[in-house]
Amino acid sequence: GDELEAHVALAQWATTLNAAQTRLLPMADECGLGRVELSRTFAQPVLLALLSEFGSSKALAALGEKLCAQELRRLPSVLDSDKEMMRATFERFADEIVAPRAEAIHRQDLDIPDEILIPAAELGCFGTCIPERFGGLQPDDKPDSLSMIVVTEELSRGSLGAAGSLITRPEIAARALLAGGTSAQQEKWLPRLAAGETLCAISITEPNTGSDVASVALRATRTDGGWKLNGAKTWCTFAGRSELLVVLARTEADKTLGYRGLSLLLVEKPACAGHEFTVAQETGGALSGRAIATLGYRGMHSFELSFDEFVVPESALIGGDAGLGRGFYYTMAGFAGGRIQTAARATGVMQAALEKAMSYARERSTFGTPLASYQLTQIKIAKMFATISASRQFSYEVAELMDEGAGQMEASLVKLFSCRAAETVTREAMQIHGGMGY
Repeated sequence: GDELEAHVALAQWATTLNAAQTRLLPMADECGLGRVELSRTFAQPVLLALLSEFGSSKALAALGEKLCAQELRRLPSVLDSDKEMMRATFERFADEIVAPRAEAIHRQDLDIPDEILIPAAELGCFGTCIPERFGGLQPDDKPDSLSMIVVTEELSRGSLGAAGSLITRPEIAARALLAGGTSAQQEKWLPRLAAGETLCAISITEPNTGSDVASVALRATRTDGGWKLNGAKTWCTFAGRSELLVVLARTEADKTLGYRGLSLLLVEKPACAGHEFTVAQETGGALSGRAIATLGYRGMHSFELSFDEFVVPESALIGGDAGLGRGFYYTMAGFAGGRIQTAARATGVMQAALEKAMSYARERSTFGTPLASYQLTQIKIAKMFATISASRQFSYEVAELMDEGAGQMEASLVKLFSCRAAETVTREAMQIHGGMGY
């Protein structure tokens, strides 16, 4: 109930305060904070009481013991009835459809099968961020980022590689089309994306260009009736199975224009299974792709792409002539949503790790005692649970901010917080499993 929620929240505050103290005090002087003054701040009675009552080993172990005894996976939902119904629907989908197939997809490095993609489309998975007038689930009169991250978290809990990113690509593409696409482009592509009829990928990153989007070098030059693309891209997730690539290209040769010389193009291609593909054109142009070998996050596969004199029609330019030089802005319109989706994916991965760790801790005994009865395990469980709860609530709050037209900075912060937290939580889950964690 409310008492447990308060206990979890205060435990998170206490562990965060302790971490901040440990991190900041040694570097106080070089940060201009003043070690003495900072020490006095942390020595305030209210903070010492918080650390003592909720951050001590005894307090955290008591919380962990309670969570294990109740087999509590998460705090009571704060979502309204519609959002909770959506969450529960995709929770069942993750448990019944995604999870049973996830291990084979990972170990055999398979493509995501139609047994996942088709029912996901039927549930409206690909249309969570596309307005109802185009066949999506989002209301026409307002954005709905919360639904998007609720669904993303549950899909990621089932499997990050097999389902967690399914709606990220159509979400970024849809936001770009809504921000700058012509009416004809919106009417052609948004219904297809919402229905899962057309799968898409986002092609921004290049071998020598990551977060510095303004330095994109892939060239798009005008040709008779269209554009000719030359250059390379990398980390283009889901490029093989996708039939539409949203490609950021330099349409102005003058590199001093920076981001103002970039435009977005819609590149159509056939769906290609497996780890390599080549699309040859009658004009002599070609697009080839090769999947990048990764430790995890398999299923969707991230590709290296090579465009060689590859021609797309004039209609491929998002926004038409009005979209020339606007590619950076259209890309950024989609990336903010992508950041909170990343936070939701991290939360889903953490939730899956916690559930596995709690189950193993109850079942596994050493020296005749279940792991869940040991203080160290209980402390780990308590910290993991509190961190996940904080990550989830943080992402919910940022989603609501974004729907009000704000939250750009907060979207970056929640992505940073949740992704770093996921590293810690999954590591702790592996430690609870001991040798079986490997």
